Amino acid sequence: MKQLFAAVLLAASACAAYAQETAMTEGEVRRIDRDAQKITLRHGPIKNLGMPSMTMVFQVKDAAMLDKVNTGDKVRFHAEKVGGSFQVTEIEPVK
Repeated sequence: MKQLFAAVLLAASACAAYAQETAMTEGEVRRIDRDAQKITLRHGPIKNLGMPSMTMVFQVKDAAMLDKVNTGDKVRFHAEKVGGSFQVTEIEPVK
């Protein structure tokens, strides 16, 4: 029984860690630079990166993501540190 309880706790911990890693962050599009494949976002805390609220420029994983949003849009996004830079890997406008 103790082993089952330990396994359940381990699974719950793994699920919580995964949820934090994939959590979306709220933000607002401040600028889009399609030529450089960059987006400037004013955002809330990015938990998976340990980053506080701020406005900053991100690379985008795929330039096509920039066609989904416009300057001034409220968005939800996921960012990761890739090769030494911060990159938006997913973005969606908030309806």
